[in-house]
Amino acid sequence: MIPSTSLNGENLVLQYGRDTVVKGVSLSLEPGQVTALVGPNGSGKSTLLRSLARLHRVHEGNITLSQGDRAKAKSTSLLSAREFAREVTLFSQSRPAPQGLTVREVVAFGRHPHRRGFAGLSHKDRAAIDHAMDVTGVRSMSERSVGELSGGEVQRVWLAACVAQETGVLLLDEPTNHLDLRYQIETLDLVRDLADDNGVAVGIVLHDLDQAARIADHLILLSAGRIHASGHPVEVLTAENIGEVYSVRVEVSFDEGSSRLRIDPIGRHTPRARARATQLA
Repeated sequence: MIPSTSLNGENLVLQYGRDTVVKGVSLSLEPGQVTALVGPNGSGKSTLLRSLARLHRVHEGNITLSQGDRAKAKSTSLLSAREFAREVTLFSQSRPAPQGLTVREVVAFGRHPHRRGFAGLSHKDRAAIDHAMDVTGVRSMSERSVGELSGGEVQRVWLAACVAQETGVLLLDEPTNHLDLRYQIETLDLVRDLADDNGVAVGIVLHDLDQAARIADHLILLSAGRIHASGHPVEVLTAENIGEVYSVRVEVSFDEGSSRLRIDPIGRHTPRARARATQLA
């Protein structure tokens, strides 16, 4: 059973050297909810996510974990590496393709925080590994060497390892990068399932605003290290907010039939493309 866990950052100030890249940001990742961080390059979204994963030092502020009672929240800085890894996992873009290991062996890395010393895999470990491979679609390649896989396939294998870790908080840094359309959709569906069916608190960095609007319960739009807007995607992804942050004109509409936002950037050739589409229709 995955624990119901919240991860909270309060007034976070993050730096690279003397340069402040995140300036007093507060956020809360809640059980069963997907919180998406969006913003242009350099807005601080990936640095913020890495700080939540204890991979970037917090200059000011505090990050805490709580299970039910916020009054009993623990600072993540006080947890051992193993204790933290039982609660929070990060899917990052920079993981390598290990040579000489099978897909199953790499997915099994996700069980390390739950194992004692050099003990072998338990029945629970094997069940978690099989489940993770099934939901990420890598079961059919379980005995293949990871070194033989494409970049997108390796990405799915590492995502399976994160799922096998069975933490209450899952952090993902642009998980749909390098994936073809099918696996982009399946990855987003998996993230939604983890929140809806398992009560996982998800924090996800995305570049694609349409994907963020589709998947998120709560959306944080960052600009120059500060929160420009925060709330439901419909409230945040307005033409005004997007124009101010990205310096581009957009049209934003809401499709009642699909209950989805539609975000259309307006470039110099947009009228011509629309005219062509009308002719083809």
